Amino acid sequence: MDERRALAVPEGLDAERVDVGLARLFGLSRSKAAELAANGRVQLDGADVLKSDRLRAGGWLEVELPPAAGGAAAPEPVPGLAVLHDDEHIVVVDKPVGVAAHPSPGWIGPTVVGGLAAAGYRISTSGAAERQGVVHRLDVGTSGVMVVAKSEHAYTVLKRAFRDRAVEKLYHALVQGHPDPSRGTVDAPVGRHRVHDWKWAVVSEERGGRPAVTHYATLEAFRHASLLEVRLETGRTHQIRVHLAALHHPCVGDTTYGADPVLSTRLGLERQWLHAVRLAFDHPGGGARVTFTSTYPTDLGLALQRLALP
Repeated sequence: MDERRALAVPEGLDAERVDVGLARLFGLSRSKAAELAANGRVQLDGADVLKSDRLRAGGWLEVELPPAAGGAAAPEPVPGLAVLHDDEHIVVVDKPVGVAAHPSPGWIGPTVVGGLAAAGYRISTSGAAERQGVVHRLDVGTSGVMVVAKSEHAYTVLKRAFRDRAVEKLYHALVQGHPDPSRGTVDAPVGRHRVHDWKWAVVSEERGGRPAVTHYATLEAFRHASLLEVRLETGRTHQIRVHLAALHHPCVGDTTYGADPVLSTRLGLERQWLHAVRLAFDHPGGGARVTFTSTYPTDLGLALQRLALP
């Protein structure tokens, strides 16, 4: 049975295209969002809308979302999903934007797990069927390096390493403005937003927030934005995006968390400028430290070039 979701359009999505807004709100690909609109499954203030129509802040949005498929992820080729490393214990991928780590309610787009299955990679762990081997996740709108466990032993070892903060997780983020100080630490619990359950926020532990620590340092300052190096101690959902927004320096392109849509449009961004550039951990097969890196994808690289223009 389809799931019907209804909510007020947030201020950050005012005047945004319907397909772009749906993609950001529900973690859909733009093509899937456009398909829902074309099939009459999206209404704004009671009227059907097309993918190119514009959302209105405060308008009442209703969407019929298909249920997530149960069981193991269906094999589905994922263009752009590059395998950086593969052995009997792990497979390391360079995840493109628009791809989820694994199937979840409301998501009908491609997944890392499904892409690996389609490419012939066999995952054998006791994790939930739809997320076997997944020991950490990247947001749909975040690209970069990600590791998947292929064996039960690797799954157990890597889950423990992430839990014990023994994994180095390094990101680059382009944020609005210039953080002051230029380097620092955000130590603030993260939990579900009290009003909008599709968002996350800094929430006290008494109200359900979980401890979250993010370190940042400015790599380069531009006229209207700064490129940051971000290191995570914890791995909460949307942690970097929430913490940077709490500093009043949201990721460029991240209108869900307060980014200026005008700057996003000028730079040609349709998602947050956030990329997982490096992942390092002790290999579960022998303990030697291994490091994997990912370069910026085309959209993020072009945004930096446009930002540097006079």
